[in-house]
Amino acid sequence: MKRDDGSVRFMYGTAFGRALLKFIQWTHVDKIAVWFLRSRLSKPFYIRFAGKNGIALTEEDKQTFRTYRDFFLRERDGLNVDDDPDHLISPCDGYLSVYPVDKDSVFSIKGSHYRVSDLMQDPEAAKGFEGGTCLVFRLCASDYHHYCYIDDGYQGKNHFIPGVLHSVQPIACETYPVFTLNRRSWCLMETDHFGPVVQTEIGALIVGGIVNHQEEGSFVRGQEKGHFDLAGSTITLLFEPDRIGLLPEIEEALKKEEEVRVTLGMCVGYRKLFSSK
Repeated sequence: MKRDDGSVRFMYGTAFGRALLKFIQWTHVDKIAVWFLRSRLSKPFYIRFAGKNGIALTEEDKQTFRTYRDFFLRERDGLNVDDDPDHLISPCDGYLSVYPVDKDSVFSIKGSHYRVSDLMQDPEAAKGFEGGTCLVFRLCASDYHHYCYIDDGYQGKNHFIPGVLHSVQPIACETYPVFTLNRRSWCLMETDHFGPVVQTEIGALIVGGIVNHQEEGSFVRGQEKGHFDLAGSTITLLFEPDRIGLLPEIEEALKKEEEVRVTLGMCVGYRKLFSSK
């Protein structure tokens, strides 16, 4: 499992760091960060960041990416999406963890208890996921930040919920219920092979931009759904009971409470052919 960054450990693991975090959120310093990351002044910053995280940059890249934001939104060639319709794929790069949703529509992450209705702020829409499964994909700042649809189907309306912007790294999740505090956008998708699925994109410290390309329309497996803008973030997927199973190697890792490294389009599970739905 990828450990928390040192700056995040300081911000959430010390009293001074938590006070500084509240100051940042209260004064909206994030607006200054947005300006800087979108300016040409940020170019040396992304070059150092790429080197630190093992991201190869060509001379052409350095000419093309004039700002950190240009670098962050970079496209990736050769995306490999599993095309078996019975396979459940990851919508993004990141670290996967999985949590059962109990009969009261609650799931627990790092000591924080979440109601599906609080995540979505829609109690009626949340009811169908009681007893189901919640998949959590945590993206790091060095990941590819575009995400795709996991199946063919039809997407409903995007529901945007304003909020604060906490880190989504483990130590932050141990300190605050970040998934119901942070800025987020969710939609209900009627998928051909996995039934109704709720996908939620959750913004993170400091910027938390969420850009979705469409709503209330059809989509196909592997099609880009949207991207995050300027910061590491999280995606959650909610499934009804008995809709999906996970690959055995992922099940084993999760039993040890380990996050599993996944990539966009990678098979992480399968459709249960004898679903009760």
